[in-house]
Amino acid sequence: MAIAPNTAVLALLMALASAAVVTGRQQAGSPANEFDVRDVMIAARDGVHLHTRIFTPKNQREPLPMIMLRTPYGNANAAARFTSYMRGLADESYVFVFQDTRGKYGSEGTFVMQRPARALGNMASIDEGTDTYDTIDWLVKNVPRNNGRVGMLGVSYDGWTTIMGALEPHPALKAISPQASPADMWLGDDFHHNGAFRLSYGFEYAAMMESGKDVQQFAFDRYDLFGWYLGLGSLGNVNEKYLHGRIPTWNDFVAHPDYDDFWKRQTLIPAIHDVKVPTLNVAG
Repeated sequence: MAIAPNTAVLALLMALASAAVVTGRQQAGSPANEFDVRDVMIAARDGVHLHTRIFTPKNQREPLPMIMLRTPYGNANAAARFTSYMRGLADESYVFVFQDTRGKYGSEGTFVMQRPARALGNMASIDEGTDTYDTIDWLVKNVPRNNGRVGMLGVSYDGWTTIMGALEPHPALKAISPQASPADMWLGDDFHHNGAFRLSYGFEYAAMMESGKDVQQFAFDRYDLFGWYLGLGSLGNVNEKYLHGRIPTWNDFVAHPDYDDFWKRQTLIPAIHDVKVPTLNVAG
């Protein structure tokens, strides 16, 4: 279940953590009239460039903190967030940063579904946390008139990218709000419920996320999906007839039906040793 972000509490966390100067409440209006927008490609440490959209208030009068959301679902319509759950934050004056995760939409590289956290201290590897670190480092050095403080938030997958950014956080990351974030995808989350595989969710989500750089719904040939799955037969027919081995996450489902080292490695729970950043965790 997705839960709308508690923006008021996040704003409080940001204020407590950053002592940000609020420049005065804006009047609600078209995002095009409120923000200057620029698209940049930010280089991660391995040379992969991450597509990033930066929204700066046009009436900015003081150095402002930044709020960042990293998503695999695309940011072409990022401005629409200011007419929904980010309206309250927009009224309080922040610089907003929206980034396509590695391998999705405008970002370079290869998308890996919930790429496992790198081993602590392994400076040669990358994960969503290192991409977050490198992005924040670029932002504080290159976004004009920022105050050197960044907050992150997100729901579901975007909640997971939020907590990943706090495992080894950049010093400028001052507050986060991961909301309805996945944690262990075999014991108690979307793909499995305590080990019970969710066929429809696992098949459809994996196909949607890994069929291309964008999000592509699987093209069912009928409205009655219950009937489609009944007619599928053996799960071996998924690759034989439809996916043909092209969807890495489905292949992982097939190769790892039990709670083996693959799933134990994928969960981020063992990587959370302590709270390094003020955190509002929302679950449901």
